[in-house]
Amino acid sequence: MRSESLKGHLDLLLLAALRGRPAYGYLLLERLRDMSDGTFALPEGTIYPALHRLERGGLLASRSEIAGGRKRRVYRLTARGEEELAGRRDEWARFAHGVARTLEASG
Repeated sequence: MRSESLKGHLDLLLLAALRGRPAYGYLLLERLRDMSDGTFALPEGTIYPALHRLERGGLLASRSEIAGGRKRRVYRLTARGEEELAGRRDEWARFAHGVARTLEASG
């Protein structure tokens, strides 16, 4: 799936992928791909603007870490991020239900 298709949904997907499991950028890309059975195979660099935006908004926190001689940033959900994820999941469930009902009724 192209990253443009995720517009408006990437933040929710990132929050879900970080729920209970901190990760650095490349690991998040792998996690999104695995969690979606390959649907969200995004190119490197796609998620960094969203991660920075979520961190600025207080939904994520990060720390620097050295692994294998390389510096990387590890992101985790904040308490506010957990609350945001719960609210967005509820909204998504209502939206998906409405779309499914509409598609069923129109066929």
